[in-house]
Amino acid sequence: MDILDSIILGVIQGLTEFLPVSSSGHLELGKAILGDQSVPEESLLFTVLLHFATALSTIVVFRKDIISILKGLLSFTWSEDTQFVSKIALSMLPAVIVGLLFEDQLEALFGGNILLVGAMLLVTAILLFFADKAKDTNKNVTFKNAFIIGISQAIAMLPGISRSGATISTSVLLGNDKTKAARFSFLMVIPLIFGKIAKDIIGGDLSLDGHNTIALSAGFIAAFLSGLVACTWMISLVKKSKLSYFAIYCAIVGVIAIGFTLLN
Repeated sequence: MDILDSIILGVIQGLTEFLPVSSSGHLELGKAILGDQSVPEESLLFTVLLHFATALSTIVVFRKDIISILKGLLSFTWSEDTQFVSKIALSMLPAVIVGLLFEDQLEALFGGNILLVGAMLLVTAILLFFADKAKDTNKNVTFKNAFIIGISQAIAMLPGISRSGATISTSVLLGNDKTKAARFSFLMVIPLIFGKIAKDIIGGDLSLDGHNTIALSAGFIAAFLSGLVACTWMISLVKKSKLSYFAIYCAIVGVIAIGFTLLN
């Protein structure tokens, strides 16, 4: 993988991690279009690094919220911040369980399965369409909501289903405030990404040895910078109920991906 390809894929990851169009699905489509011939280990390493970059951009955008939450935790009381962190932890359980039990099966899906990506993009489009029609409220995410949203996040491990789209849509359809739904969606994935990276490093699954570190670094920086823009933009779009545009986009790309696969 050369530097230009890495930057292109980095921008794709940074934009699509927060915009509800499936970052994993677009990475697979991007690799297919660019003719990515990297071995599975390098492809996995690159994907993990790009997700790490977007996790860092989330931390930057929500730095005030995160600092406030950490201060609340240090008070050692059952405060709003402590409850929020508990909800985040609860929402992580489905994805952790699925990731541990079906890790190999999930990784096998990230091998240019364009037909699956196209079908799951259509599922994402349907979710976004219904979520866009939901009425806005001032309701906070409850513990029960957090677990249900976590199930959506686990399902979104499939390439083509947008994680942010699935979790925000689920939260909104449960009657939660759209802005709070977006905040919860973006913050809930941070522990999962860092946990995944820590697990892979400890297990020896990730190593920079023998890889093009310049290309990997270029992709990382591109994903981080584009992620900053997309995260801020997405919060504004959710407030304005503009999810239907992304529903149309996902439907179009999904149909094209399915058609391309069936005709080749």
